[in-house]
Amino acid sequence: MHGHRPRTPEADRSRRWFMNKALLTGGVAAVATMTGCSSNSSGTAIASSSSGAPNGAPSGGPGGGMPTGAMPSGGPGGGGGSGMGPGQSEVKYADFKGVTTNGTITDGLYSIHSTDVSTDGIVKAAQAFLDGLTAKERKSCTFDVDDNEWLAWSNVDGYQRKGVRMGDITATKRNLGYALLGAALSADGLTQTRNIMKLNAFLGDYSGGNRDTLTEGAYFFTFMGTPSTTKPWGFQYEGHHVAINFFVLGDQVVMTPTFMGSEPTSATYKGEKITLFKPETKAGLTLLRSLTAAQRAKVISSDKKAGDNMKAGAGQDNAKLAYQGLVAKDFTSAQKQNLLDLVRVYVGNMNDGHAEVRMTEVEDHLDATYFYWIGATKDSSAFYYRVHSPVVLIEYDAQSPLAYGTKGGMGGPNGTPTQQHIHTIIRTPNGGDYGVDLLKLHLDNDH
Repeated sequence: MHGHRPRTPEADRSRRWFMNKALLTGGVAAVATMTGCSSNSSGTAIASSSSGAPNGAPSGGPGGGMPTGAMPSGGPGGGGGSGMGPGQSEVKYADFKGVTTNGTITDGLYSIHSTDVSTDGIVKAAQAFLDGLTAKERKSCTFDVDDNEWLAWSNVDGYQRKGVRMGDITATKRNLGYALLGAALSADGLTQTRNIMKLNAFLGDYSGGNRDTLTEGAYFFTFMGTPSTTKPWGFQYEGHHVAINFFVLGDQVVMTPTFMGSEPTSATYKGEKITLFKPETKAGLTLLRSLTAAQRAKVISSDKKAGDNMKAGAGQDNAKLAYQGLVAKDFTSAQKQNLLDLVRVYVGNMNDGHAEVRMTEVEDHLDATYFYWIGATKDSSAFYYRVHSPVVLIEYDAQSPLAYGTKGGMGGPNGTPTQQHIHTIIRTPNGGDYGVDLLKLHLDNDH
C-alpha cells in the first residue's frame, strides 16, 4: 500500500470541476456533452456507450481554468466517445471489463509468458525518476497496482489530475521523466508525445495565454505499484491530448489505452514546424484505396461524418462496440499487409521490441479484424476509421474545431470537421487494457 486513502465523493466532485464549469458556461452543447447525448451523422439523438524544457506554469493548481463561456479544448462533439474524462460515469477498477462487442469478455486471449524482450531499462528509468523526486512529490504520484487511478484519465485540458506535474518540477527531474518515456516508447512515439505537448503550448499562446493547462508543463506522471522486473507495476503519463497507460509484468508490456490527439495538428512553435498524424492519415487512406469498389461499399457507412465519431475514448472503458465494416478474412495478401501497416503506425509508438510482440498478437487475429470508415476519402478530407479485432481497437477521428481556426472564439461542436483537430486511440479489448487481464492471471496463479 502507498498510503493513499480511497477516493471520496468529495474528491470525485473536485475532479469533475471542469465538467460543472462547462455546464454552467457551455449552454446546450455542454449539457448534451455531459449527458452523453449527441447527434449522429444523420442528426438523430443517440446515447453514448458506457525538446525545449516544458514551461513552468503559474501556480494555480493542475485544474487550471477556462475562458468564460468556452468549452474545454479537446472535448467531445457529436459521437460522445472522445470523452471529457471519466467524470460521473467513471468505471472502477474492480468493475473493469474493457471494450467488448456485447458486454461479455472473450476468454483465453491473453497469457503470462516470456517475450524475451527485456524491461530492465524501463524499470531502471522509472526508479531513477522516482528516486529523483522529493518524498512529498513521490507520495503524490504513487498508487497501488490495481488503483482506480488507472481509469481516471482524460484528454481534456481542464481536467483536474493527480500525480507529479512536469511544469512544477526541476529540469533535472523532467529529463529523468523524459528518459522514462524514451525507454518505454519508440523514437517516433517519444517525438509524437513531445510534439503534442508543444502544440498544446502553441494553442495556449494562440488563445491569448494565461491558461496553465495549455503549456508544455501541464502533463502528469502517476505510478501504480513499484517498478520491478518480476512484480506487476505500471505508470501513466497524461495531459491534454495525451494519455499513455503503460503496464509491466516481467518482460510483458501493455501500452493501452493510449490516446493521442492535437488541435491544431500543424503549426509553427518557437520556430519549429510541427505536423502530426500524417502517417495515421496516410495509412488509413492507403488501406481504403486498396479495396475494391464492392469492398469499399461495405467499409464506408456514410460519406458524411459527425463532429466527433469516437466511441472508446476517456470514460468509455467498458464500452460495448459491435464489429462494423468489412472483416479481413477475405482480404488479398496485399490488403492484409496494408492493414498490418496501419496497425503498426499505432503499435509503433511502443519501444521497438515490445511493438514486435504486440504485432504478432495482432497478426494472430488478422482474419477476425474489421475495418470501418465514415466520411469522404480525399487526402484532405476529415474522416473517421476504426480497426477492431478481439485483441486490438484503433480509432482515428478528424473532429470539429473547438479552439483553433476561430481566433477570438471557440469553434464549437457543430463546426465542420477538419484534419486540424484529430483524436486517436488504441485499446486492447476483452479486458486487456491497463494489463488488467494479465494482473488477474498473475494473482490467480500465485505468481
